[in-house]
Amino acid sequence: MKKTIIIISFLIIGFANYLHAQFTQVELFSGFDKTDFTLYSSYAIDKSETFSINTLVFFQKFKDKENQNFDEIGVQPTLFWNINKHISLGPSLYYNSFSGYSERFSVKFSLKNSRVLFVVIPTVAHSEQTNDSYAEIFAQLQLNTPINDKISLWLNGQFLTVWDEFERHSRSFQQLRAGLSFKGHQFGAGVDFDQFGQKPIGKSSLGMYYRKIL
Repeated sequence: MKKTIIIISFLIIGFANYLHAQFTQVELFSGFDKTDFTLYSSYAIDKSETFSINTLVFFQKFKDKENQNFDEIGVQPTLFWNINKHISLGPSLYYNSFSGYSERFSVKFSLKNSRVLFVVIPTVAHSEQTNDSYAEIFAQLQLNTPINDKISLWLNGQFLTVWDEFERHSRSFQQLRAGLSFKGHQFGAGVDFDQFGQKPIGKSSLGMYYRKIL
């Protein structure tokens, strides 16, 4: 089963590379405690944009040796059926260096205009490693205020919580960013709060971030 998941994941990611990207965002966050790299992309696979492939890749590395067991890698391609501009749903395959492979089904609710983006994605999933089900909720909020024709102020927040068998806490984070955008280059200060395990072990990191939409 694991081999099948690996093959399908690479086929989806490989297929996406041949499509014209509608949206690709990269972010680098680095502080005294850890470094994060995140890539998110969305590709339409038909002319009407009814179906799209969204791919998330992230890497987190702590700098102190005693925290390096919390280093984390994740890869998740998702096939979304876009019912309308606010609601999408679909399956995904997910690899995480902590929890291994899982099959997932998500519903995405989104509101967007020129200054506000709000996204909520509830997910139910099955873990190949534990053979158990789990629930996840991810939320994202972005606010931007133009200062002049070239510069705007940005506030970003990303929030995640994961519950094994729908009752035991597994993983959460809160990522907050505040910065300026100049000609498509966004940079500023940020803070990450991470929680791991059933009796949450908390980690926090202050740093600077750079984000670019390609």
